[in-house]
Amino acid sequence: MYEHKVQYYESDGMGITHHSNYIRWFEEARVALLEYLGYPYEEIEQQGIGSPVLTANASYKASTRFGDVVQVAARVTGYTGVKLFLAYEVYNKATGILCCTGETSHCFTDRTGKPVALRRVWPELHEVFATAAQAES
Repeated sequence: MYEHKVQYYESDGMGITHHSNYIRWFEEARVALLEYLGYPYEEIEQQGIGSPVLTANASYKASTRFGDVVQVAARVTGYTGVKLFLAYEVYNKATGILCCTGETSHCFTDRTGKPVALRRVWPELHEVFATAAQAES
């Protein structure tokens, strides 16, 4: 689980975390998940593979504030070989309250931006995502 301390600049005029930051935290948790799976994002990019975001959404449940520590759980919920789907849950570490849930979807591209099938270009990474998605179902 990824942890993040809410920074002052992430709060808005009402003293709560601005909603846009949750999407950033999803990305930070996704990068941490890739590291945990043994495929750091830097290595994926070095192999010429990109994974642009296709969709992102969030559902806000409770506010967080400057100084709070949040824990972001990220998990693979689906994988087609070309697209990857993830879900996120953001909790206030001190209270355990669920503050936000969300999902993102991604595709895989080569350096020119053309979609690629991981099964063909990187079978080992394909297998990691396929296994993670299967474990979720």
